[in-house]
Amino acid sequence: MPLSAHKLTTCTFCGVGCGIYLESAGGAITGAYPSMSHPANQGRICVRGWHVHEVASSPDRLRKPLIRRNGALEPASWKDAYDFVAERLTAVKGKHGPEAIGFVTSPRCSNEEAYLLQRLARSVIGTNNVVHGLGLYRQTSIHVLRDMLGIPAATSSISELAKSDVIVVDGIDLGKQLPTIGGWVIRAKLAGAKLIATGNRGHRVAEHADHFLQIRPNTDVLLYGAMAKVVVDRGLMNVPFVQAHCRDYEKFLLAIQDFDVLWAAAECGVSPEAIEEAALTYARAKSAMILYSTGVEARGAEAVQAIVNLALLTGNVGKAGAGIMPLAEHNNLQGGCDMGMLPDFFPGYVPVENDAERRRLGALWHAELPAKPGVDLGAALGVNGGAIRALWLDQHDPLRRGAEVDAEMLAKLDFLVTQQMFTTEVSQYAHVMLPVVAFGEEQVTYTSTERRIQLTARAVEPAGGVVPAWLQIVRVAQRMGAAWEYESSAEVMAEIGQAVPAYAAASYENLSREYGRQWPCTIDRPLGAQILFESALPAKGFRFAAIERPAAPPRPPAEYPFVVVLGRSLYYWHRDVLVQHSETLKREYGMLLLDYPEGFVEINTEDAARMKIRDGARIRLVTAHGSGETLARLTGEVKSGSVFIPFFLQEMTRALTSGNHVEGDGQHPLFVRVETV
Repeated sequence: MPLSAHKLTTCTFCGVGCGIYLESAGGAITGAYPSMSHPANQGRICVRGWHVHEVASSPDRLRKPLIRRNGALEPASWKDAYDFVAERLTAVKGKHGPEAIGFVTSPRCSNEEAYLLQRLARSVIGTNNVVHGLGLYRQTSIHVLRDMLGIPAATSSISELAKSDVIVVDGIDLGKQLPTIGGWVIRAKLAGAKLIATGNRGHRVAEHADHFLQIRPNTDVLLYGAMAKVVVDRGLMNVPFVQAHCRDYEKFLLAIQDFDVLWAAAECGVSPEAIEEAALTYARAKSAMILYSTGVEARGAEAVQAIVNLALLTGNVGKAGAGIMPLAEHNNLQGGCDMGMLPDFFPGYVPVENDAERRRLGALWHAELPAKPGVDLGAALGVNGGAIRALWLDQHDPLRRGAEVDAEMLAKLDFLVTQQMFTTEVSQYAHVMLPVVAFGEEQVTYTSTERRIQLTARAVEPAGGVVPAWLQIVRVAQRMGAAWEYESSAEVMAEIGQAVPAYAAASYENLSREYGRQWPCTIDRPLGAQILFESALPAKGFRFAAIERPAAPPRPPAEYPFVVVLGRSLYYWHRDVLVQHSETLKREYGMLLLDYPEGFVEINTEDAARMKIRDGARIRLVTAHGSGETLARLTGEVKSGSVFIPFFLQEMTRALTSGNHVEGDGQHPLFVRVETV
């Protein structure tokens, strides 16, 4: 039976998970258009969604496996590639032990392949050295939300923004990063919702805010602590909610007394009146939602804790139009973590030290599982690394994604296997490259930023006989002695339902209805949950975090008067490997570099005027460690006194830090002097 010319599917470019239709003709995907009724986008998609289909037809796609022979990557058969990977992994394990092997996925990976890769690591290799990406993809929110709320995910849904009285947008440029959600926020504002924007940068959504708190870098904890102090001082706490559902409230109250609003305002670089007005607006709302970027994680766990404290204090969890939403900017960041691609958690977020869970999964997987948490793969592959001897990269290039990974360490690996659609920077170090299918060529699942588990559609057959990534993992495991008998991705999802309680009823049959299901999707609740805790708020199930008031962030010395902001989650789309292979998207996202072909750093317009620096001028940045030259981009989006360096200027960052990745991470400021050249 021929494939339909129109297939409803899920866009996999970012974490929103918009519903789109794919058009196909002659065995090729020819177009895309939005679903009018999908709850996440309701007929709207961004430029990425409109052109997502172009990637599949790129002439640069890998079609056959490549094996490095005599220093060069050469085409090989699938059988030879599988055999080679299995033999080399077995050899490294035999010589150095299972802890010498690491496995990395990216949010490009489906739930099925992420699940199977961590199962391969744990039940076949015998290591918990698994991680869902390196560098940009961090997991601080996972730990904080699990500890404070019990469930590490968004508590509400994108469509609930239409019911919010107040929306807080923290540290994310929705217009550039998640424009569909940005549209929801602006429409809510037009319908009467109040909008609070916070962060170091200005942006399009912030221009529409009722309160824009443009704070100095590294002062987020002070801001949210001061807002909580205002709520407490004015007696606007939701006392019944707190008493019935929260623990450690007294400890929180004791700690919050140290957050003097006048002092915090001075350190944040905003007026105390602005903090008080924003706090009162939030606290008096019937329902309020906080949206924050996963990039907040670079600022430390306390920043996420302070956000959750504010929501608990006002009872904004478990009801319509309210909640906490960590925004996954990449398509399956949530799902990969759900599947257990975390060094200290099994699938479903149970610690690997949990004996009962280890036995349960061991019985399901027919193996004895390791109890020792995995290593920090970023550190193990950094300048002073060396413990990892073999690495499996599934659709992830740490050199392209700004990870703290040293290329020389990759070159020293005994074995490196990558699964990629195209050659990338890391390809030069790979011993084996396994090509993967394109969007629209397989049926698998992804979990969006609102916990929505969705099926993608197979609109056309995989080009050139390319094998889906999940099946590649199965074939390697079989060659290493595993009795894996999966014949379809649906069978993998059936096992995921056994491994992850929140996915218990997420069969392909169930997911094919009503645009997927939002987990927890369980046997007794197969329709999922649009709002977590709405049906039953847990008694004393939430926990406040008693955050000590941080010391005042160090001010820049006279010799280096600007603080550096490393932009780890902005201006990255032009570097995305899929964007690079879509002619339309490459043009759209490369426009900024037409004016700044060598890259740029951003400087506040008024700061530049004082230094007599014009837009596009060549400048030199100087720190105590080193210096580098680039072009200046002048913008009012950057707060005065700071310099914003996009993550793709990795050589610049290394020059300014001497390879020290601690400085500039949000908790250890890096100061710089700007000179004209």
